[in-house]
Amino acid sequence: MSASRILTAFGLTGALVTAGVAQAGIVYIPEGSADSVLMVESETGQPVGRISGVEAVHGLAGAPGTPYLVAGSYSEIDPESAAQTARPEGVSQADHNAHHAKPAKAAMPTDKGLSLVSVIDAGTGEVVRRIEVPGAVHHTAVSPDGRWAMATHPGGDGVSLIDLSTLEYAGFIATGPMPNYVSFSPDNSRAYVSNAGNGTLSELDLDRRILSRNLLAGEGPEHFALSRDGATVFVADAEAGRVLRLDIASGAETASYGFGAELHGLDLSEREDTLFVAVKGADQVAAVDLASGAVRLQELAPAPYHLTVADGGETLFVSSREASMVWAVDQVSLRVTAEIGIEGEGHQMVVLP
Repeated sequence: MSASRILTAFGLTGALVTAGVAQAGIVYIPEGSADSVLMVESETGQPVGRISGVEAVHGLAGAPGTPYLVAGSYSEIDPESAAQTARPEGVSQADHNAHHAKPAKAAMPTDKGLSLVSVIDAGTGEVVRRIEVPGAVHHTAVSPDGRWAMATHPGGDGVSLIDLSTLEYAGFIATGPMPNYVSFSPDNSRAYVSNAGNGTLSELDLDRRILSRNLLAGEGPEHFALSRDGATVFVADAEAGRVLRLDIASGAETASYGFGAELHGLDLSEREDTLFVAVKGADQVAAVDLASGAVRLQELAPAPYHLTVADGGETLFVSSREASMVWAVDQVSLRVTAEIGIEGEGHQMVVLP
């Protein structure tokens, strides 16, 4: 792609945030097996720092105005080794114990695995707390008010709730088989979880910490995008190669968009008039005009994977499942404007102002 700028991130360690960069939007890209998060300026695609020491990071979430990023590890740890984690030199035992917070035994399921969620200071890149959770984490979410975080456990048939006001584990909520993606309602009272194992979207009541109802969502729902008013959700029925548009209140399917190949990430434009979809199985990125249903397709290879829109800008960011790179893509033309070299694999990206 001759028009692209190749931007590599080699040699960037730590969180190299300057006052000028902090005022621009930052794209945080979890780098999976590289155990790190790359920070990229959203307007230029220029790498500005890297957060290290976040093992097998897959899920990553944040919210505007919230000081934290929440990163989930897709690998499980041995309980005995977790209990014997070495205390760094110069750190008091009390501070070390707080840094590696253990949930109340009554709240933690005893029949699950064990993994870690890292709470990261979004400004400095410092990991301020690691919280034990019951099993490998796929995706994470942060509530719009910054009070709660949630992590999905595909091997544990449920999600963990984390209180970001206290940085403590707040409990486990059973959802369905193979929970994949998660998002909060705009009023912070509910959360939604896609269950790839039984074709449902679970609605969770956060006040009562229970599953309140299930919406039918195709065969194997994975990523989804919730409208800003919380009335509509667009769900990727990934292997079936289609996106379902569901009315939240009634649970009814109001539209379906077929792509004929396996899907992965999707997101809504800032004006919510366009839906962008990574058509991984066909090496394409798609833009759906939601008023007319018209679909524009653009080749993007290899294997477009996670996708996120940079609100306030003209760019969407798409990672590759098969190459260590993220594309910056113009939302109107769907043409690549930059290629960003990363380490590992680019998973659940988040853009913060």
